[in-house]
Amino acid sequence: MTRTLLYDRHQALGGRMVGFAGWELPVQYPTGPKAEHLAVRERAGLFDIDHMGQVIVSGPDALAFLQRVLTADIAAIPQGQAGYALMCYADGGTVDDTFVYALPGRYMVAINASNNAKDTRWLEAQTHGLDVSVRNVSDETYMLALQGPLAEAILRSLTGADLSALAYHHAVESAVAGVPGIISRTGYTGEDGFELYVEASGAVAVWDAIMAQGAPQGLLPIGLAARDSLRFEAAMPLYGQELGPDISPLEAGMSWAISWAKGPFIGREALLKQRLEGVARTLVAFRMLDRGVPRHEYPVLSAGQTVGVVTSGMYAPTLDQFLGLAFVPPALRRPGTELSIGIRGRESRAVVVKKPFYIPAYRRS
Repeated sequence: MTRTLLYDRHQALGGRMVGFAGWELPVQYPTGPKAEHLAVRERAGLFDIDHMGQVIVSGPDALAFLQRVLTADIAAIPQGQAGYALMCYADGGTVDDTFVYALPGRYMVAINASNNAKDTRWLEAQTHGLDVSVRNVSDETYMLALQGPLAEAILRSLTGADLSALAYHHAVESAVAGVPGIISRTGYTGEDGFELYVEASGAVAVWDAIMAQGAPQGLLPIGLAARDSLRFEAAMPLYGQELGPDISPLEAGMSWAISWAKGPFIGREALLKQRLEGVARTLVAFRMLDRGVPRHEYPVLSAGQTVGVVTSGMYAPTLDQFLGLAFVPPALRRPGTELSIGIRGRESRAVVVKKPFYIPAYRRS
């Protein structure tokens, strides 16, 4: 397994290391996943997410290329901003979900860890007929995330960028703790915060500076377990569970990430067929009424018949509830619909609720 440049820091902090997508990463620290989760909701947390991948797309046809391979209208992303987009196969299945940054003279596409090599090969295979360069820069770029309501206050003294002017989904090229990089107001927690793309050679210096600056304000390092529960409460998809090669964006409830008007893109015809004819399954959120923890791949039942499957399910620390996401027939998607989850050979009652489970304070107004 590959180790990040911060492996020794995680060891020194007591991180329990596990394998994830070919990387050895901290799943939790001695404070425990619940304390880490609540630290991000109430104060701030720092994540080592260097297992994620980054691809630079440049050249005269860079925009035309991205319009071909992504579902969103990339032309609508002004320089200095970022947008969410999906890559689809011709049959409408999902290659990956991405964030695309419009930067001076180039675009940067952030991709999922488990899909890094596959995505790069996929992108390279779609360049035919276009004057475009696709370059994977994951090895030279280090990715960190600083998330939580105090993230801006912690980061402010470590950069010359005006963070108060950096709106959600905007990005700026600026040094952090003296290390050149990109600061983006994005994240995978449902909380306000930043994702940092810095030169790999300065990763340790940036981590140490943020940890030192944030310590008086209760900043904690955050492991994989809390990262998953945070994104789950915000109902953000996890590739391999809510998205995948056999799951379309429409099934996953992500039609908002598709631009039908921009023109052709890979998968458009298959997705348009689904849009017109309807999907056979749709992603819903549910809350457990009976005791029991819903887990990935547990069956979903209605009137005693298996009708779907749980994609993600767990205890949600912020809400103090057991919740889940599942694929079910569209007829069962309405909030208030009662379902059952097959847990250890018995049916446990649940009810469909609205997504997301949690909306942070800064987005409620």
